[in-house]
Amino acid sequence: MLKSMTGFGRGEAIGAGKKFAVELKGVNHRFSEVVLRLPRSLSVLEDRIRRMIQNGIARGRVDGYFNMENDGSKTPIMKVDKNLAVSYYKAMIELQTDLGLPGEIAFRDLIALPDVISVQEEVDDVESWWPFLEKALTLALTGFMDMRQSEGARLQDDLLKRIERITAAVEDIKQRAPHVVDSYRERLSQRLKEWLDGNIIDPARLEAEVVIFAERSSITEELVRLNSHLVQARTCVAAIEPVGRKMDFLLQEMNREINTIAAKAGDLLVGKQVVNIKSELEKIREQAQNIE
Repeated sequence: MLKSMTGFGRGEAIGAGKKFAVELKGVNHRFSEVVLRLPRSLSVLEDRIRRMIQNGIARGRVDGYFNMENDGSKTPIMKVDKNLAVSYYKAMIELQTDLGLPGEIAFRDLIALPDVISVQEEVDDVESWWPFLEKALTLALTGFMDMRQSEGARLQDDLLKRIERITAAVEDIKQRAPHVVDSYRERLSQRLKEWLDGNIIDPARLEAEVVIFAERSSITEELVRLNSHLVQARTCVAAIEPVGRKMDFLLQEMNREINTIAAKAGDLLVGKQVVNIKSELEKIREQAQNIE
C-alpha cells in the first residue's frame, strides 16, 4: 500500500523521575531527511533516535520535537555547607568587632548567604532514561506511520481512478488510429480535386502520398509503450515498498509518449484525448509528490 510523506504522531512516557514527550511531523521532500530538536541533556541519544525514525521512512522530511521534564516524584536534595556557614559567621563577627558595630547576627542572615544552602544537582543517568524515551518515540512513530498509511490509501484510490481514465483514453486513440489514414486520404483527394480543377487524379500518386503519411503518422509503438507504462504504474500503486521515485520516472515517460502521439497523429479526435490524458497525468504528478 502507498504511503504519504505527510503525517503526525505524538507519544508520552513517564519513568526514571522524568516525563518524556515526542512529536513527529512529516512533509514532502525529494529525499529522506530527519531534523531533531532535543534538549541538551538528550543530545547523547541523538543517533539512536535518528536510526529509529529512519528505519521506517524512505523518503520525506521528518521534524522531531522532544521534551523532558521532572515528573514531580523526586524531592530535590538540599545541601548544607556547614564549614562555609562557620567561615561566614567568623568573618561577620570579626568585621563587627573591628568596626565596633552593634547588633546580633541572626540565623536568617547566615542562610541567606550564597551557597550555605543549595539544591544538589542530579547526576544525569541517560541510560536509565532511554527505555522511557524509546517508549514515547515508539508511540509517536506508530501514530505517524498510521496517518501516513491512511493518507496513502486515499492517494492510492485516486491514482487508480486516474490511471483507468488514461487507459480508456488510450484505447480510444488506439481505435481511432486506423481511421486517421483514411481521413487523410479523403482530405488529400478533395484538395487534389480542387487543385486540378476537375482533371483526373493519379491514383498511384495519391496512394503513394497516403503511404508516406501512414508511415510518418504511425503511433503503434508509442501506444504499446504507453500501455506498458500504465501497467507498471498500476503495479507501483499496489506495491508495498516505496515507489515515489519510480512513479516520477514513469510519468516523465508517459508524457514523452503522449507528446509524440499528439505530434504524429494530427487528428482532432486524437488531440482531444491527448488533452484529457495530459490533464490526468498532471494531476497524478501532483499527487505523486506526496508519495514516499
